[in-house]
Amino acid sequence: MKTYYSTNPTDIKRYDTERLRENFLIDDLFEENKLKLVYSHEDRLIIGSACPKENQCVIDKKSLGHDSILDNRELGIINIGGSGIAVIDEQAIELGYNDGLYIGKGSNTIIFKSLNSEKPAKFYINNAPAHKKYPTVKIDASNVKPEFQGHPAQLNERKIYKYIYPTMCQSCQLVMGVTVLEPNNLWNTMPCHIHSRRTEVYLYCNMCEDHIAFHVMGEPNETRHIIVKNEQAVISPSWSIHSAVGTKRYDIIWSMVGENQDFKDVNSIKSIDLL
Repeated sequence: MKTYYSTNPTDIKRYDTERLRENFLIDDLFEENKLKLVYSHEDRLIIGSACPKENQCVIDKKSLGHDSILDNRELGIINIGGSGIAVIDEQAIELGYNDGLYIGKGSNTIIFKSLNSEKPAKFYINNAPAHKKYPTVKIDASNVKPEFQGHPAQLNERKIYKYIYPTMCQSCQLVMGVTVLEPNNLWNTMPCHIHSRRTEVYLYCNMCEDHIAFHVMGEPNETRHIIVKNEQAVISPSWSIHSAVGTKRYDIIWSMVGENQDFKDVNSIKSIDLL
């Protein structure tokens, strides 16, 4: 399991492009018939994927070194591929495209399968420390109601879908959701913000293969950018802004862990103040 160590804003002033990508970009997700997990020291978040095709993918006690995979952790999943099944300790739950799943602490084994190997499931995984066990909950995409943000004149009109969030299901600290840009809109989270009490991860998806996004990060007075392609993710530390503009529209799966689950607990920054 690859480890991403904690960073601070003073250090990244000296980072070149390669170092930025090495420390913040997760670029090898969704390999067929593979389970991929990476460990971030930012709030001890684990990010990963399972893409079963002919073979199933398994998370077991070997994955983290505990007696049980979720001894002290909770796990969230959103499926961005074909229909599949997650089997949690022999309980099978079918997940269609964009369906989500919350799994509370205490489970031993999670097995991922696709219903059709010609159109395999793509399970995006986030895993965070947990202090309490909450029930496993399937989140049907059709039951998640959008919040509307942005304006077409600013090229940032978008829908926010909150999956793992207090209005949908209980969790200790993990929250997950999907942001969908409207057609002909290119910007996400601009004007931008910082939430100094939480780490966030962006997974970029539903991008055309020949298009890219510019993920903007760093302190407001010392910004940097990372070029991101389809189905790549970026870790955003609590001290960093996180915004993006694409050469074409895209979607984002966002996940956060930290001190609270308050979506509005942010320090807003005017675009004109960025440097």
